[in-house]
Amino acid sequence: MSSNACRDADELYIRLARIAEEEFPDIIEYTEIKRDRLRLHIFDGSLLDVWFSRRIPCKYAFHWERRYLDNTVYRWDNAAHRVLKGLETFPHHFHEKTQHNVLPFKPKKTMEDTLRVILEYVRQRVQSI
Repeated sequence: MSSNACRDADELYIRLARIAEEEFPDIIEYTEIKRDRLRLHIFDGSLLDVWFSRRIPCKYAFHWERRYLDNTVYRWDNAAHRVLKGLETFPHHFHEKTQHNVLPFKPKKTMEDTLRVILEYVRQRVQSI
């Protein structure tokens, strides 16, 4: 991931919202830029929050909240959890369905392309429900 990909969170939220709306209209109901994150409203009632730290360069989290629908949560992030040091993509990782089911995750070179990968994952999941 290039350092340019994570400089200005506000500009990045605008670019990512545009990608979500234009490239994923079949799953994105609407987007909302909040003070500290981009919120993507998925047509099934779930939410995908996109967050970038304003203090720590390149710190990110994509959090797909589904606990109130089917008791699952999905999060792609780079929080450096000590217990994950052996993970091949550390600190990058993916929590699938629960906080404790952690898998390797390698972000793309840009956050725009990383969002595309994540929204494709969301698309496949919601279309199979």
